[in-house]
Amino acid sequence: MRVPMPLLSPLSSTSQTLLVLVWKSLANRKATAGLTIFSIALSVALLLSVERLRHQARESFANTISGTDLIVGARSGQLQLLLYSVFRIGNATNNITWRSYQDIANHKAVAWSVPISLGDSHKGFRVMGTTPGFFQHYRYGRKQPLKLAKGKVFEDLFDTVIGATVARKLGYRIGDKIIIAHGLGQIGITKHEQLPFKISGILKPTGTPVDKTVIVSLRAIEAIHADWKYGTRLPGAGTPADELRKRPLTPRAVTAVLLGLKSKLQVFRMQRAINNYRAEPLLAILPGVALQELWDLMGTAEAALLMITWFVVIAAITGMLAMILASLNERRREMAILRANGARPSHIVALMTMEAGLLALMGAIAGTLFHYLLTLLAQPLIEAEFGLTFPLTALSAYELKLLAIIVLSGCLAGLYPAYRAYRYTLSDGMMVRT
Repeated sequence: MRVPMPLLSPLSSTSQTLLVLVWKSLANRKATAGLTIFSIALSVALLLSVERLRHQARESFANTISGTDLIVGARSGQLQLLLYSVFRIGNATNNITWRSYQDIANHKAVAWSVPISLGDSHKGFRVMGTTPGFFQHYRYGRKQPLKLAKGKVFEDLFDTVIGATVARKLGYRIGDKIIIAHGLGQIGITKHEQLPFKISGILKPTGTPVDKTVIVSLRAIEAIHADWKYGTRLPGAGTPADELRKRPLTPRAVTAVLLGLKSKLQVFRMQRAINNYRAEPLLAILPGVALQELWDLMGTAEAALLMITWFVVIAAITGMLAMILASLNERRREMAILRANGARPSHIVALMTMEAGLLALMGAIAGTLFHYLLTLLAQPLIEAEFGLTFPLTALSAYELKLLAIIVLSGCLAGLYPAYRAYRYTLSDGMMVRT
């Protein structure tokens, strides 16, 4: 009497039966399969989130300042000049005299110039003195201009415009009075208590150091230091604010200058002319080149973050492999029955690799959805805290490639369990254990 082999024909003719078997096998192990998919989903969500965070951080970093052709400061290092003039980190080795600034600003190749003066602070936030031209010419991102969320640019001598982060963290509103301190840090060396400033405007978030800056006029910087000499306040001095408003208050020096040129073709010629300026030692840098150099120094941390994320993905794939191997002992009889019904080695291999691939695919899909959910929930917090925007856009070609690698890795991980499964003999699978 012949033994019927109902599975032989479907298994031999189509992969649809294999897929049904894989699905039913996973359904019988819902708990372990669900945990495996969840672990892969978490790793995929982490990978996509880190990748987008890395991309957005790099883009935001590169776009901290745009539309500015040259940054001029006292001769030092390129990165040092970039850090204190753009990122408000560190201090200048020296200042630029006002006469030198005027020589540069009046050069025939210069379209606009914005001087800045640093050295004071307010509750840990840097104070920057500048001209109204800063609000007209400073650009960030894709040449986006600064915009006021509330109020207006300072009109009175003691008006100030504050960044979005300053307003949010210190709870300031239009019309509030603030005291500027001489020096840096949470507590300045000496506070200019006799000359308080009134908040006239609050800027919209930019995701740049401008958000953490208190902006006043250059004349105001001169006014609060009118009774100072050699960095020290003169004893008993205290010129009234009304009298200071009547003075010309021409700056004696500035910390750095942002330059926009009439033609991009003149950038290198102007840079060379400033670097060879004879009246005093100056340095002119190209912001884009300096930003790239600074990011390259931070590349090690970026690579380490991405490597850690990939280790998490590998751990999830390894966990899936361990789950499949652990279930093999329980499935020896199942494999034996399939072989007895005509399953060839290729069917066993296809069954195990399809199972591993299906787990990886479902994990990748769930992880992508989880990533979008996290982005939707965390977007307001990240934008408010760090100024980074995470638009809910479709996956890029590179991100799809990463997901494909994960699914392919899952399929490859199923090859070893397939090899182990086929090694079990038919008699071993059908044996009744006591």
